[in-house]
Formats: sequence, C-alpha cells, structure tokens
Amino acid sequence: MAPTKNKLPKSGMKSEESIFTLEYLKKFVYDPHRLGPTCVLLFLFEIILNIFIIERVNYTEIDWRAYMQEVEGFLNGTWDYKELKGDTGPLVYPAGFVYIYSLFYYVTTRGSNIYLAQYIFLILYLTQIALTYRIYLHTAKIPPYALILTTLTSYRIHSIFVLRLFNDPIAVLLFYASLNLLISNRWLLGSFFFSLAVSVKMNILLYAPCLLIAYITNLTLGETFLNLFICGLVQLILGAPFLYTNPYSYIKGSFDLGRIFEHQWTVNYRFLPREIFESRSLHFSLLTLHILLLLLFAPTLKRYLSSYAKLRVVTEQVKNQMKSERRRRQELRKKEDEKLSRKEKAFLESFEKQFKSDKAKVETVDDVFEDNAKLADKMSKVTQLFVLPFFVTNLIGIVFARSLHYQFYSWYFHSLLYLVFCTGFRRPVIFLLLGVVEYCWNVYPSTEISSGLLHLCHFVLLYGVYRTMKM
Repeated sequence: MAPTKNKLPKSGMKSEESIFTLEYLKKFVYDPHRLGPTCVLLFLFEIILNIFIIERVNYTEIDWRAYMQEVEGFLNGTWDYKELKGDTGPLVYPAGFVYIYSLFYYVTTRGSNIYLAQYIFLILYLTQIALTYRIYLHTAKIPPYALILTTLTSYRIHSIFVLRLFNDPIAVLLFYASLNLLISNRWLLGSFFFSLAVSVKMNILLYAPCLLIAYITNLTLGETFLNLFICGLVQLILGAPFLYTNPYSYIKGSFDLGRIFEHQWTVNYRFLPREIFESRSLHFSLLTLHILLLLLFAPTLKRYLSSYAKLRVVTEQVKNQMKSERRRRQELRKKEDEKLSRKEKAFLESFEKQFKSDKAKVETVDDVFEDNAKLADKMSKVTQLFVLPFFVTNLIGIVFARSLHYQFYSWYFHSLLYLVFCTGFRRPVIFLLLGVVEYCWNVYPSTEISSGLLHLCHFVLLYGVYRTMKM
C-alpha cells in the first residue's frame, strides 16, 4: 500500500512565533493528520446548510408516501409480505425497514408531517458524516482541502437525505456504524449493526465477502462462527413475524435477486436498449463479472486484512508499553522533583530551555516514548489496511450493479473521496474523477453520455485502486 505523502506533524507544543507562520497554517489545509479542525468546522457548516435546504428548497415526493402505505399495512395486522404494497408497487425491503419506517409513521402523524421527517433525516445525515469523519481521522488519508471541496460540491447527497427521505441512507448509516465498531475491535457489536443494515436494504450485502475475509483473518474459528451466528440471528428475529406467516413471500420480497428494474430510472445503463437492459442474459453476465472480479481481488483483500490483524496486535502492545513507560517515568520524575531544591529546579529549567533552543536532530529516549504523533501515524496506516478492502469490495458491486437509481449514490458517496486518494493518481486526475462522477449523478434524466462517463469513471477508479493495492 502506498504510504501517505504528507509529513508527520511533530509532537509537542509550538512556540507562539512558529504557530502563526504560513508553513504551520498550511498543515491545516494539506496535512491529513490535521483534519480534526476541518471536520469540526464542516460539521457546523453542514448543520446550517441542511437547515437552509429544508427551509428554502421544495421537498419532492418520490417514495415516502409509498413507504408509509407499506408499513401501514403491517401496522394494521398484515404480516404476509406479498400483501404489503404502496403506490410504487410491492414492498421489496427486509423487516428492519418495516420497523424503522413504522416508527417514522407514528412520529410524523401517519407520515403527514413531512417537515418533521426532514429534520429527522437531518439528524441521520449529521450522524452519517460524523461516522465518516471518524474513519477519515483514524486513517489519516484525506487532506483537509479535499474534504472541503467535496462537501461544497455534494448537491445530490444532500438531496437524497433531506429532500427525498429514502431508506438507502439509513442502511448505509448502520453500515458505517458497524465499520466504526470493527476498527475499534468491537466485533460482536459491529456484526450486530452490519446485520441491522442488511435488514434495511440488501445492498449492504455487497460488503459481505470482505466481512467474511475479515472474520477469517482477524478472529479464531469459534469467534468467526459466533459473529456469523449473530448476523443470522438478527435477521431471524427481525423477520420472525413474516417468516412465520409466509416465509416464501418474505424471502422473495425482501431479498429478490431476480428483480427487474425499470429502464426509465437507470443512471448507469441509459445507453442500452430497453430489451437488452431487461434481459436475463445481461443480469447473468453482470453477476458473473462481479464474482470474477471479487476472485481477482480476493488474494489482495486477504493480504491487507491479514496484515491488519498482525499489525494491530503489535501496535496495541506498543501502545500499552508506551503508556506503562510514560506512567513509570512520570512517577520517577515526581520523586526526583521532590528531592530537588528550588535552586536546582531553576537550574534544570534553564538548562532545558537552552537544550530546546538548539536545533539538534538526534532523538532522545524521551522523544521516542512521548511522541504520540508517531504512534498515531503508525496506527492510521494500520487502519488503512482494514478500511480500503471494505470500500473497494462495495465499489466492485456497484460497478457491476444491474441498475443504479439516483438514491443509490448514497451507497458509495462517502467512500469515493477515500478511494480516489488510494489510486495513486495525480491531484488533477483525482478531482476530475470526483467532478465527473458528481456530474453524472446530477444529470436528470440520465443520458447515454452521462451513463457512459459514469462507467468510465468507475473502471478508472477500480483500476487505480487495484494497481495501488498490488504494490
């Protein structure tokens, strides 16, 4: 994996003179290790921006009314999935969706208070970006200026959340909660949230191959089975009423792999004639290519996740040793300070000031043990080994998706910035890719050119990431 090109920030407090130099301030624009302040400012900006969107931009009805009709049937006692329908057709999402939107149904007065629903989705959006920022901070891969640019140009994703109220963002939000838990080494809870995400919409299963490899490489056989058991148990518990009533209609309705999408809504296959788009041969070909590409990436994914498993153990041991050593040194210094007279302390302080003023390049033992920034840098590189396999596995699924609708942009929007910075491409190419992808998702209705460009960007992105991962 290509290491980050940004230099590691030096530990310790800066003098007042150095804090306000141009070079130091530039770090808050270009250095991924200085992303924190940018995240805080952007989070506050997102609150204001989304409130402005809700208050000034008209809400557009697409699926919300249909969602309410579908869960209303459930709340009225209909547990046979084939009987749950709305204006847009039958219910095609798993049980988690039903429970979440049933809660929305009650809170928003049977779905009539759309204004309140928009503010609920504002909270969901803010939670999503907070979880995304946490991953960015842990991996130290994204420079602050890049995050600013993508935030300012992300029109479509704001629309999907607060102007459309789709269920896709909820599923993605639960997955990002799962991913955050996994990088914090909380596997059981991470598996629980992953299964919750799948229960809202089945597109989260695109991550499943990577999750399985992560289990195998990071956990024992028993722990792997336990986590898989939790994933399955959550599905059984949530789907229990529907499985008891009519298991076939529930499984077919909520996990229908043979579902045919409408050509008028496709973003990625507008250039195909309708008869080819709806043909089974195209669907089978895409599924075959999806599986083949996963097999191509599988050894690399395994290598990344295996390396993560080994290095995580080492870094945790080093981290614990450093804490113990720091605590021991603090206690020794405290005892030594108690023995020193005032004159001796004054002499020692003046000597330390003189030593700090010398621009010596040699590191002392204290530098090694007290340089938290160095440890943070190592930890960020280790976390990159875990995050990238998940994002690229999802990208493979999107590249060979049978159809992408406008709300599906939320499936990978929050990982796009990370992925382009893992390609090794130059900055102009990186931002060109991001700009063209955003353009393609904002062309309505899609055109042959926009759908073709989207495929081109996807393949270029996939090639760049694969090339970097093979290094």
